[in-house]
Amino acid sequence: MPRQAAVIAYDIRCDRRRRRVARCLQRWRLDGQYSLFECRLTQAEARELFLQLVALIDGSEDALLLAWMDPTRSAEAVTRGARIGFQSPSLYLA
Repeated sequence: MPRQAAVIAYDIRCDRRRRRVARCLQRWRLDGQYSLFECRLTQAEARELFLQLVALIDGSEDALLLAWMDPTRSAEAVTRGARIGFQSPSLYLA
């Protein structure tokens, strides 16, 4: 399975749950800035990671997003007013 570029973002209200999610992402050797992580995953890895993250959050208070990047677009620096070419989120929990 080929790896694809993806973005993982979360909005977690509880500090304790936020730390647990951050530790989970660190175990996957993923690094990001605040609550946004860019990574390259296979479909199977993305499903497994998403299931692990969903188990750590409260679905009634927290939000979690995994969005696949558009593989047909070239990488560009994001600046004010830039348009980002995301595909529709493949997995979303609000």
